[in-house]
Formats: sequence, structure tokens, C-alpha cells
Amino acid sequence: MEKFFGELDRYLFHNGTHYELYNKMGAHLREVNGVNGVHFVVWAPNAKAICVVSDGNGWTPWADVMQKVDDAMWELFVPGMCEGVKYKYLVVRADGSEVYKSDPYAFRSELRPATASIVADLEKYKWGDKDWLAEKKDENFLEKPMAVYEVHLGSWKKDLSKWDEDQYFNYRRLAHEIAEYVKWMGYTHVELMGICEYPFDPSWGYQVTGYFSPTARYGSPEDFMYFVDYMHKNGIGVILDWVPAHFPKDDYALANFDGTPLYEYGDPLRAEYPEWGTKAFDLGKKEVSNFLIASAFFWVEKYHVDALRVDAVAAMLYNSFGRQEWRPNVNGGNENLESFEFFRHLNSMLRSRTSAFLIAEDSSIIAGVTKPAKSGGFGFGLKWNMGWMNDTIKYYNTDPIFRPYHHGLMTHTFEYAFNENYMLVLSHDEVVYGKGSMINKFIGSKQDKLGSLKTCYTMMMGHPGKKLLFMGQDFAQEREWNFETGLDWFLCDDEGHRDVLNCFRTLLHIYRERAVLHNDCGGETTCEWINSGDYNRNIFTFIRRNPWNYNNALIFVCNFAPVERYEMGVGAPVDGVYKRIFSTYPDGSPLEITAREELCDGRKYKLVFNLRPYESCIFEVPYHESTPQEEAKEKTVRSRIKKEYKEATSDFSHVPKTEVPEHLTAKPAAKKRTAKTNLNASVKAQRKNLI
Repeated sequence: MEKFFGELDRYLFHNGTHYELYNKMGAHLREVNGVNGVHFVVWAPNAKAICVVSDGNGWTPWADVMQKVDDAMWELFVPGMCEGVKYKYLVVRADGSEVYKSDPYAFRSELRPATASIVADLEKYKWGDKDWLAEKKDENFLEKPMAVYEVHLGSWKKDLSKWDEDQYFNYRRLAHEIAEYVKWMGYTHVELMGICEYPFDPSWGYQVTGYFSPTARYGSPEDFMYFVDYMHKNGIGVILDWVPAHFPKDDYALANFDGTPLYEYGDPLRAEYPEWGTKAFDLGKKEVSNFLIASAFFWVEKYHVDALRVDAVAAMLYNSFGRQEWRPNVNGGNENLESFEFFRHLNSMLRSRTSAFLIAEDSSIIAGVTKPAKSGGFGFGLKWNMGWMNDTIKYYNTDPIFRPYHHGLMTHTFEYAFNENYMLVLSHDEVVYGKGSMINKFIGSKQDKLGSLKTCYTMMMGHPGKKLLFMGQDFAQEREWNFETGLDWFLCDDEGHRDVLNCFRTLLHIYRERAVLHNDCGGETTCEWINSGDYNRNIFTFIRRNPWNYNNALIFVCNFAPVERYEMGVGAPVDGVYKRIFSTYPDGSPLEITAREELCDGRKYKLVFNLRPYESCIFEVPYHESTPQEEAKEKTVRSRIKKEYKEATSDFSHVPKTEVPEHLTAKPAAKKRTAKTNLNASVKAQRKNLI
């Protein structure tokens, strides 16, 4: 019988370039010679023997023994097996011991604490997001709004009608309720924490055992397909958190899979992250790199997700991360060069073959994370701006009396805002482990905190970069996030909390409607200070604009002091009537102010108005006809942006060159004969060794 995982598959896999590996590895429904069954393929080069045990064979060891078809791959076709069968691999390790393992490539897994894999058919679901996918095909996401709602599905809401401990909603119900809320609020994307299957609830999904399996906590693979499909039908993008840095030590999963360090490093100074108690992926092995690359492609191709947020990038980039003793690279440095090449390879292929991209959760100081690989970068689409998050929260934690001494924390972030393609994040990490919720990062009475939070969100919306906010923080959740309980939605009935919610909702709609806020391709000329040194009054004033003139520009005035400023003067770029289109005060009705021709903040014109305690305002700059010079500059800028996007999505400089042997690319008949001859020889050799 011709092998399902053919010679070309094996060649590509061992060279790390089998991008659709998920179509061959694992358990696949198949018909062979008119007989339906399931074909299993697993990589375990150092195992002595492997068999499939399942509820289909009564969990009987050695009933279905796999065949080793080369030095590393094992295969078996089990006739009569069907979808829904639970199975494991019984692996005989190199030392003769036996262990039951789940399938590294399983499409479906049992709900914890059970650990079996489940045969699944991912081709049955009928997708309805054709229009969404077509729209995203050639879209430059950097020119589009991206306001992300970060969600932990298990604690967004609880189903109080259930009597079980979890009280989880199903993916389908979550799709409807979350989509309704996200659309009403004005978010553009949802980012889901912990979707890849995982055993330990307090890990929130960041200690993964199923890199091709959506967690069973909220339903089946088809249910999750429905979730993504429904989001797309409602114009909402879907981002998944993805963890290629490390994996847990559970005996049934990847750790010491065939009795040796297979997916993890064998070097004890690189094998683990002691701080987390997890294993580190050995990206120096082509097969391990291919496993992760295929996982990334899998979620994009099979589940239509729009982006993957890569967790713990810094841990992968530094050999010393979380380790007291560490192994230098071949040049004696701290950089993990294998991770460098892994990210360059993955990002290059993903962005060239799909409309999806990766987002780096990265706290490193390594430059070029979002630059193309050929320019020395890693090719990520976006990078979390951890510096902005840390600096702004430190400022918020400071009493207004002392904020003048920390004014630079807020202005410094503008200096490097365009060094990378950034996303500003106030994520789940900032509202757990004693850090307090967003509202409790501020000083003063509750009224002061509510006002400060609204000004914080206004400043965030005006700052360059895409946006992300964790669930519950948009209505000023007071307690820290707890993954075991639902959000305190009842707070939305309180006038103060509802005011924060409506304020943030208004800001989201302004952000989506105004290109000067969401188009991040223009560079440094799209953001300029009016007054960055107003530290005594804790006020920040700046302009967001397009690169060629002030048409459609917006002026932000953010007051972080509990003091009212009468006859506040703000420099203005042009003459005319300015409209106040937003205020953090609920009674902030539209206001029109005619600019005075009077020097202010180094500008020719001046706006004068009263600014209340903790109030932030947004003013719309008057429209003026573009000059021929401005029109020419606009054309030049748009041409540059188009060129840069094309270069970023067609960079193959760090893709391994895989020169496929001639006999594997020959005509079909010749290829079949050659493959069959080689495979027969391999099988005979294996049998001889076993005897």
C-alpha cells in the first residue's frame, strides 16, 4: 500500500518546510481500497514501537501496531475507525518503558482531566465568511483601524443556569453575545486568551498540550469554527494567543515524547524555563520548527483566524531568559539565533501566503521586530508596546502633586512611537497578581479615579499605535480579574461606571472614523506636540494629522490634574473655527471656538476655553483646500506606503532553500514507482532490524 505520508512529505518535514503538515500528520479520515478508516502518522525517531489504543479497540494494547516507515516516522491505517473515536499512542521508549501519549497533531481533545485525543473531521463545516476573506486578501492592516477587545472566554460571563463548577458558555453562544457587545462598543477585533488545548486552568491557556486543537472547555472544533465565522459575518476580526516558546511537562503530552528530549532541548542549560516549570522548544531541530510553523498556518487556514499574538517572544530571543545559568550562542552572545531564524522564516511565509500576520508580545530591547527579514528584522506585523504600558501606568500610579516630576514618562513614549509597528496594550497581565484593575491604578476619590481613567483612555486613543484593552476595563471593573468568576457586569448600572463605558465607546467610534488616528503608515509627521512641557499643570496637548497637511487633523488636550483651568490657551496650527467633538464630561456638548491670531505654544493661532478637572477634549481642525505642493506630497507618501507594504509581504530572504531531489518532482508515474521502491526497501530494513 502506498504510504499516506509520502517520500516528498518526509523530505519537506525533515527540512522544516512542510507548511501544510497538519493535512498529513495526526489522525485523518481516509478511504483505502474502498474501505473507510483512519490513518495515523506520528514522528518518534527514538521509539522502539508504537501502537494506537482507542475506544474503538477497547483500549487494547498491541491491537493496532504502527509501522516505522523510515528512521523517524510511524504510520498505520485502521479500517472501520470513524470520527469521534478517542485514542492515544502507546509509545515504547528507547529504554523499553511504556507511556501513553496524546497525539501532538490531534484536531480535537478530551475535556480535562481526561487526556485522550479524538478523531475529528474539519472539512464538514460550511463557512460563510467568503466576503470577509476576500476583503482582507490584499488589505494593508496598518492603514486600517484595529481596536482589540481581549477576552478570556471562561470568565467573560458565566452561565448561571448550569450546575457544574465551570458554568462555561459554548463557543456558539459566546459568538452571539460577544459579537453584539463588540459591535455596539466599536471594537474591530477580539483577541482570545488560551484557545489551544491545555490541562491547567490557572495557566489561562499558556501551557499548551494541543497545538492543533481548540480547547474542549467551550465546545467542539465545529463550534469554534462557528465562533470565528460569526465574528467575520459581523465584521469582527479574530486574534488568537499562540505559545511557541514552551510547553508543560505533563507525561501524556510532548515532554520526552519518545523517551528522549524530542520537542525540547537536550542541553540541560536550555531545556527548561525554571521560572515557569516548562520545557523550551528546540527550534534547532527542523521537525520541531516545522511543527510550530504548521500550527500557525493551521489556525489561519483551517479556522480562518486573522492574526496570532505570539506569547513570550522575549523568552525565545534570549538564552538567559529566566535562567541563572545559560548557554551562549556560537558567537558567545546571549541571543537565541535559532529563534531569530524561526521568526524570520515563519513571518516571511505567513505574510506572503496568507492575509494573516503575527503580533509579538515582546519586552526585549532588540530592534526591528516588525521590520522585514531582509532588513535585519523579524517580520512581525505588530509589536506590543510594553514600554508605553509600563511608563504610563507608573505615571497613573503617581499622586497628581508629584506627577510634574514624572511628566517625561508620558512624553518619552512619543519619541519612539514609529520605531516599530506598535500596538498599545492594557492587557490581562496588568490587572492580576496584586496590580489592581485599571481604575485602581489612580489616586484619589472614586470620582477622581473615574475622571482619571477617562483621560487615560483619551490619551491612549490619541497616541500612535493600534489599541488593545482587556475585558471589564472599559466599564471600570473595580476588582482584579479572576479567571474563575465572571465580570461584574452589574457595575454598568452605576452612573459613574456607565459614564466610563459610554466615554470609551465614543472614543472607539472616533478612532474608527478618523483615519489620522488609525492609519499608522504615515510616520513621525502624523503626530506633533503642541506643548510637551506643561508639567506643572499635568496637561498634554498634541495633534494627530496626515503627513501632508492639517486637513482632518485632531487636537488632543488631556488634563491629568484635579484642577480646573480657566481661559486655557492652546496653540493651533491654522485659522478658522475649531469644533470640540469630544469631552470626557458627559455634558460636554459640541463647542465651536474661533482661533485667535495670537502667538501660543510657538504657533500663530490660539484656542481659548475652560478645561475642567481631569477633563480631556478632542478638537477638529478646520478644513482648508490642499495646495498643489500638498497634493504632490500626498501622492508621494501613498506611493511609499504601498511599496513598503509590498516589500513586507514578499520577503523570502530567510526562507530555507529546499532543493527537492529530482526523483520527487518527476512525472507522477515515475514518482510513484520511485517512492514505492524506496518505501518497500525501508520497510524491509525495519523488519530486519526488529527481528
